[in-house]
Formats: sequence, C-alpha cells, structure tokens
Amino acid sequence: MPHARPRNQSPIPEVTWDSGLKEMNETWKGAIACLGVAVFFVMTIGIIYWQVVDQPNKNWILRGSTSGLIWERRSHSLVLQTLSEEKTLVEINVGNFPDMEQPFVKNLCWLNKTEFCYTWDAMADLEISLEPGPSASTECYRINWTPLHCKITFKDCFSMTNVSWYGGASIRAQRWPLNNVNTKSQPFVISNLTKNPTGYGSVLEKYFLGSTGVTVTVAPDVPISLSVESNRHFCLESPSSIAMVPLQYMVCISQNITAAHQEVGSQFSEQERRLPNTDILGLPIWRHYKAVDSAAKMERGLRSFFNRLKRHHLGEGLIALNEHSTMLLSNADHMHLPMGSRKMHALRHTRDLSLIKPLKFSITLSPYTSINSQLFLSFLQEGKENYWLSLQSKFDSHPTPLLTKWKGQFSVRLNVTNDAARSWYMDRVSLLWQRLGAQYVTFEGAEGNTFAEQALQPPRELEGDKYIGIFALMAATLGNSTIISAVTRSNHLPLFIQMTPLQSDWSYAGLKGIIPSVLHYSLLGYNFFIPDAVGGTLANEFRREEELYIRWLQIVTFLPVMSFSTPPWVCCDDWVLNLTRQYIQRHQDFVVPLIVKFSEEWLSWGYPIFRPLWWLSPNDPVTFTIDDEFLIGDEVLIAPITEQGRVQRDIYLPGEGHKWMDTNTAQVFDGGTLIRNYSVSLVEVPVFVKAS
Repeated sequence: MPHARPRNQSPIPEVTWDSGLKEMNETWKGAIACLGVAVFFVMTIGIIYWQVVDQPNKNWILRGSTSGLIWERRSHSLVLQTLSEEKTLVEINVGNFPDMEQPFVKNLCWLNKTEFCYTWDAMADLEISLEPGPSASTECYRINWTPLHCKITFKDCFSMTNVSWYGGASIRAQRWPLNNVNTKSQPFVISNLTKNPTGYGSVLEKYFLGSTGVTVTVAPDVPISLSVESNRHFCLESPSSIAMVPLQYMVCISQNITAAHQEVGSQFSEQERRLPNTDILGLPIWRHYKAVDSAAKMERGLRSFFNRLKRHHLGEGLIALNEHSTMLLSNADHMHLPMGSRKMHALRHTRDLSLIKPLKFSITLSPYTSINSQLFLSFLQEGKENYWLSLQSKFDSHPTPLLTKWKGQFSVRLNVTNDAARSWYMDRVSLLWQRLGAQYVTFEGAEGNTFAEQALQPPRELEGDKYIGIFALMAATLGNSTIISAVTRSNHLPLFIQMTPLQSDWSYAGLKGIIPSVLHYSLLGYNFFIPDAVGGTLANEFRREEELYIRWLQIVTFLPVMSFSTPPWVCCDDWVLNLTRQYIQRHQDFVVPLIVKFSEEWLSWGYPIFRPLWWLSPNDPVTFTIDDEFLIGDEVLIAPITEQGRVQRDIYLPGEGHKWMDTNTAQVFDGGTLIRNYSVSLVEVPVFVKAS
C-alpha cells in the first residue's frame, strides 16, 4: 500500500518564497555589477591620471656634481640641466622609437650611482655613464644605445633651441653656426663635392660644440649618418644593418663655450702637434693652370709668367702647377714610372729643366691613373692588379681593379692598404719632387670612398674615411712641405690644407662663405690652410668683376696664405694692381708674424689661431651668430665687407673690459661696443687691435 502524505491542517496558508527571493537576487546582482564597473572605471581613470597628469613629467635619471640628466617623458627627450639653476644645456630627442607614453623610467643599474641602464620596449638597451672630464670643471656623460634586434636604427637629435652649434663637416656653402644649414641624412664621411655637391666637404671631425658650453663627440670608429634641419636640430643616426651597430657618443659640459672648446675640442687629437713649413706664409701663390700640350710650351709659359710677376713688382711668390702641368714637366706617363731597372733609364731621358729650376713652384699629384696609360697596362702584365683598389673575383684568385672617374677619364685608384703599393707610390713621388726641384707638393683626390660611391661594401680597412686618414699619413712622411685637399683626424700632422673651390659670387658658396670656412677649419684644428684663389675658382675661368676681386683680396690678406688664379693685371685696372701689391706687403709685414706668434698657442694648447668673437665673450649671445668678423689670436679683429655694393657696416667689438683701437682712425672703443654704420671705402678693410 502506498504511503500517503498527511494534509497540512494549519490555518496559515502555505506560501512559496523561492520566486520572490530569486527576483531580489537578480536586482541586487545588477546593482552590484554596475557598482563594480563604476569602481573599475574610477580606478582606470585614476591610473591614467597618475601616469599622464599626476606623475612628474620630468624625472632625474642621473646626477653629477654640477649637472644632471632628466628624462622628459612627453617629448621622448634626454635633457641635460645644471643642478643649481636648472638651466637647460642641451635637449636630446630620441626620435627613433614609436610615439607612446612611456611609464616612469626605472634605472636597472640603481646600485651604481654613476650609471643608468634601461631596456627600451625590448628593442634596445640604453646605458648612460657619468665619466671623468678632462678637467675638474668639466662633466661628461657617455651615452650608448645597443640594438637587441637586426635592422634597428638609432637617431638622436640635438635641439637648436637657444643653442648655437659649430663643428662637424665643411659643406659647399659654409655657414656659421650650423643652425642655418639644411642637409639630408647621409653617411658622415668626406665626399668629393664635384660628384656630390650636397655632401660633406674636405674637413670633417665627429665633434660638435654648443654655445651653452656643451660638446658632443663620437669615436672615430663609430659609423654614423648626420642630418641637419635648419634652426631645429641636427641628428646622429646609426646605420641600419644586420650587424646591429650601436650608437655611441659623449656629451660634456663646461662653464662656457670657450672653456668647453679649450678643455675638450682643443684636445680632440691626443697626438703631438707639428708645424708645417711656414715659409709658404710669406709667399703669395700664383696658380698657373695653362692648357698646353707639351712640356716645352709649359716651360716657356712658366718663365714668361714669372718674368711678368717680376715686372709688376709682385715680389717673390710660389707658382702652383696643376696635375696636368706636373705630368707634362715630368715627361712621364701620369707621373708613375715603370718598375725596377727602368727607373734609371727614365732618369737618363728626362728633359733639361734649367729654365724652371730658379723658380719657386709646387707640383700637384693624385692617387689616380688612367686605365689607358702605359703604366696601368704594365701593372696588369706584371700581375700587380692589387696595387689598385680592386674587387676580388668570384671565379679566380685575381683581383679586378675597380673603375672610377677622375677628371673625366676612367681611372683606377691607388690601394693604400697594400704595403708594396704605398712604398712604390711614395718612392715615385719623392723621385719626381727631387727631379723637378719643387718647393711644395700638393696631393688631391683623397676625398670620397670609391666603394661606397658605387654602392659596394668596402673592406673593413677602408670603411668610412679611412682612405683619407692613411693618405694623409703618407703625405706627412714626405716632410712638412706638403699640401692636401681633404683631412680628418689629422690636425696634428704638419700639413697645409687646400680649401674647397668657391663660386665667383657674393653668396655663401662664394665670398660670403670664406669667413665661416676659416672659423670652421680653425675650430677643428686645421689652422694652416690655403684659401681658394682671389675671385673664386669653381668656374675655372678668369674673373673680371673689380669689386668682388678687391673685397676677396682684402679677406685673404689676413689669412695664412694669399692665393691668386686671376692675375690682377688681367682682372682689373692698374690701380687694383697697385692695391694688390700693398695688400701682399701688409700680409707679409703684419699678418705673418701674428700667425707665427699664435701658432705657439696652437702647438702648446691646441687653441685655434683664427677665432670667433665668442672666444672673448663666451656668455654674450650676440657673438654666437656673427659670421663676417674674426679674430687673429686675442689681439686683432678683422671686419671686412662681404656684401656687394656696401660701403658701410655694423661692427661688434667683443670682450668686456677690453679696449680696441681702430687702425684706420686710432680711435679706441670699449669691448662690448656695437659700432653702427662704420664707413668702409672700396680700398679699406676695418682692422682693430687690442689696446693695452
């Protein structure tokens, strides 16, 4: 029998609670969920506010005794500031990383108070170390970016806001400071400006100097590209390659810009400095580039030109021959004589050079030889292809000489990494120099990387500017009477530097670029240079514009050497010829002794001989941008006319506490004075000397 459940007899009705309780639980659940979302939203807003607003925008990451580095989170910048005044010395934008908000930068080297380490988004390691400076008043920071993957490029940009920058490389139209320059990003090496007019020119160092007393130096073996955006920044960039190339540089700060260069820039080369043969300082150089087709015509032309110089009472000078004229006089096939026993045979068949022996002249040589020359063919026959820059053949062991163009001819270039080739070349140069009896020898054609110009990977020993460095060392072995057309890391060598040819006009590629070039060369330690000839030589023709010729003449009078391509009797009237004689005499009597005097400071301390105005007024912003005045040492200020048609100009006299005497009027002015509308006739140049 089935069991029956008894009926509930209670008078209270039976109620089911489950449904009501379920309804209440769903309501509360919804409320609690909404409350959770609100709390999460508030927390998220708080975190974002902490990261973006409440968190300090600037964080000190490394401190020295007088300065420190700050990470500027929003602008992705490293900012170097003084600790006492919080004065910004330089701002470095690390613009190669994605535009993202970085959290607080944490130092992974926190146990070491002189280092900062950080791994950047799994792409790169950043290491910054506080380094001892060259003096107690200088602090340095070594910055090292190391890629963690292939094809990562580093690009650090140095702001030009409130900073004027100097140094780096010469360019076709030189500016001072480089804030006014625009150049695309390209390898920071010396180019042949004939082939690459927008490249970097004949004098280059990985050294940059800022008006706030900051210097930026890059080690010679660190490859970089450089770009400059006018009045914004200049950028150092590492090459993109599978080799994972780091970007390394040193930033140092000193009390002011003059102290910075004295303590860092002047000691850039650790080699002992040597003077070139300064006899050339008193010899005006007369370029004799006649297009003749025989040595006999060349000899007669030289003798005739020399007699004309004497007839016009232009004094003793140095006649400069180009490479073509040198080859004609040598009576050899592009200077290089065949090997071995044929040397004495060649000597027995040389011309009688008695007509030119009494003359003082210089010869010009290059490391190129034409592929059509008998010399090159003889080298191929003797199996000496490796005497020239070559590519290694994939099919046999014989190298294939690398073709290039030199002065319109297909040529090959000397292999300066081959000991036998170097020895052979220098023996031939010495022989030719002795044979012709020249006083100086000029080497041109060192600039440019033959491999890189043809998009080929150069061998390691010829990467970058190494060819130029080796060639300069070769030139220096001949003594102190050599001139070279391109240099880097060689300011300690006893060489004269031939300046880049200029246009025959009033632009920065012409006359207006002379003083910026002078200041640039001298700042980098190349004080002994030969300026382009009066009137400019880029057009390769005689100049006949009288005003341009005279104003150009007035500037080069106060430079190491006076150089002429267009003789004054060809250019202008007789009174200009008389004026030229006067300026040559002034150069010999007044300028040469000054250069010799201040060359002692360069030898001892590395100070430039030709100095910008800020050298005496390092805290005066007015001096940072003056590009049409210069100092010889601390004693003489030159303020020539550099604009067409002008017969007056403003002149700023630097050095608070100094006294300057106008050599034209004997009037004395205080340093820090701006003379407005100073009158300068066509035959005058303003010169001020420091008064005791």
